[in-house]
Amino acid sequence: MEDLKLHGFWYSPFTMRVVWTLKLKGLSYENIEEDRFNKSPQLLEYNPVHKKTPVLVHGGKPICESMIIVQYIDELWPQNPLVPHDSYERAQARFWVAYSEQMVPALPALIQSTSAEEKEKAVQKAWENFKVLEDHCLADKRKFFGGDKINIVDIAIGSFFVFFVTIEDLKQVKILVAEKFPLLHLWFDNFKNAPVIKENFPDREKMLATMKAVLERRLASS
Repeated sequence: MEDLKLHGFWYSPFTMRVVWTLKLKGLSYENIEEDRFNKSPQLLEYNPVHKKTPVLVHGGKPICESMIIVQYIDELWPQNPLVPHDSYERAQARFWVAYSEQMVPALPALIQSTSAEEKEKAVQKAWENFKVLEDHCLADKRKFFGGDKINIVDIAIGSFFVFFVTIEDLKQVKILVAEKFPLLHLWFDNFKNAPVIKENFPDREKMLATMKAVLERRLASS
């Protein structure tokens, strides 16, 4: 058994990335659930720079930042590879992983929107990103961004889409519109139903309840 410990929030898209990677690799680990509003001394010690989750501790040594952790795991445990072997394909995958970060601003904008105008503006921003993925990543109708198998791009982008579909319930707005983005909608359906992902996919009702509670606490403290 590997000496692996994961510090994170179960509902965080960044923690999800690491959980899915560990599960796809068939690795055992100790899960240490952090409190978003009262982080443990161990977490602050392991990540003194950003003080954020997730942090993977391997043999007592901390690794920070979700996609750095994903690639660290992939390099050490070669089974079910997530990073393409071909240099060009690997570069392309890393490009789209980097692009996925452009979707981050749309998430808090959607969650914190209070007016119809704010909500519409945030949805339009998300749709701009969706169109890029639809047109440039999935035009060949591949099953996953990695082709027939899940790779790091699926892990990176899939974690954000968990939040997008939860926000649909939270804000009563349709974001991942099948008629508008048929290939992206099909991809997400394939991704969330892949056996390992499905077994470790957060419960939608639990996600919604948690997101509501986090939002209410933030509003109360503002």
